[in-house]
Amino acid sequence: MLLRHGRVIAEGWWAPYDAASRHELYSLSKSFTSTAVGFAVAEGLVRVDDEVLKFFPEDAPAEPSAPLKAMRVQDLLTMTVGHQDEVSSAADQLSAKSFLAQPVPHKPGTHFKYNTPATFMLSAIVQKRTGQTVLDYLRPRLFDPLGIEQPAWSTNFQGISLGGYGLRVRTEDIARFGQFYLQEGRWNGNQLLPASWIQAASSRQVSNGSNPKSDWDQGYGYQFWRCRNGAYRGDGAFGQYCVVFPEQDAVLAITSGLKDMQAVLNVVWDSLLPGFQRRRLPSHHARQKELATKLASLSLPTPAGSAQPGGAGVLLGQRYRFPTNNEGLDALTVQAAPSGQGWLLVQEIRGMEHRLPCGSREWQHSRGPWGGYPDEPLAASGAWTAEGTFVAQICARETPYIATLKLQFEGEQVTRELSMNVGFGGNQPTRMIGRSDPATDPR
Repeated sequence: MLLRHGRVIAEGWWAPYDAASRHELYSLSKSFTSTAVGFAVAEGLVRVDDEVLKFFPEDAPAEPSAPLKAMRVQDLLTMTVGHQDEVSSAADQLSAKSFLAQPVPHKPGTHFKYNTPATFMLSAIVQKRTGQTVLDYLRPRLFDPLGIEQPAWSTNFQGISLGGYGLRVRTEDIARFGQFYLQEGRWNGNQLLPASWIQAASSRQVSNGSNPKSDWDQGYGYQFWRCRNGAYRGDGAFGQYCVVFPEQDAVLAITSGLKDMQAVLNVVWDSLLPGFQRRRLPSHHARQKELATKLASLSLPTPAGSAQPGGAGVLLGQRYRFPTNNEGLDALTVQAAPSGQGWLLVQEIRGMEHRLPCGSREWQHSRGPWGGYPDEPLAASGAWTAEGTFVAQICARETPYIATLKLQFEGEQVTRELSMNVGFGGNQPTRMIGRSDPATDPR
């Protein structure tokens, strides 16, 4: 979504993604956590020069080091807490106690080191001082006034919002958030957050590099990155962006699933930025209609192939069992959809049966388990791409993740290969072989 002068200039979603769905923001969540701290500061509940230890005396080490004693809220905001290495940010491990137990070899305020647990500590401080999670604290102050509907924020094992990640909102909500910052805390004529906080949060508070071609080396504010060309942004893994252009009076909100985040910003600077003009541009109704048609028809490609399996080795309805594996996949079956259109992938995962409908040349929506979450909005499409080969694209519609599942049927076995479009770590395809269960032979 592109906004200029407070109006939507263009917007589009690639099906099966849509305007109504929330999206996992990853580290773009950090900018919302920073905003919660800004409200707490404005209400006199927190000061940026408060020592971090004062909020968590029960979680402090028995003998805190001098650098830990010196760590302040300002250092959490600017990613300069003094750590050399992060503690685990996993929801089942992250806590104030684990953060405070980490060695602090650098003087706080002097060493920039991107640190997701530091943002969690900001969330924990807000919850300590207000008795509310940052999600609940922001509802009447930010989410409700801006019309951000049904935000969701994952918590750690103690019920504290993760802060550094885990927030889900719509693409439009990201755009509203950016517009709120562009207007320096004003919304519908009301000053919700002091302009001084917006200015501090979006300014270069610390240096983080010297590469003039990198948008990750332009300085860091309060959980916001400075950009080239006078802009600033919040961003999250795999391409979640909220880019604010003060000089152009514009906001760009992007939710995506990609590996090269700098490449997207390069396109913004090389292709989009030159299009902003100070003078009013003449109308181009034909071009505007062409753009609107294009944006309304965006769709991710579905697997190309046949709607029929082909191949003597393919037995629809045959159950294939798998040896013990990390994914917990016990067995799978491919069936024709009851409607006669598309396919039904039946997977048995850790003793539970999950039925995933796959459209033929279209996306079929459903819900099911995904990445540790038991009930995610999904969309899938499948086709027989070669004799005895079934390929399905499976999209977790509130995340950047799209899986490609390839099943190669041959005799009494099936080779299952699963690959992801993006992922943390090596992101290598996984492969396993299943064998037919004679008890379910459809013949």
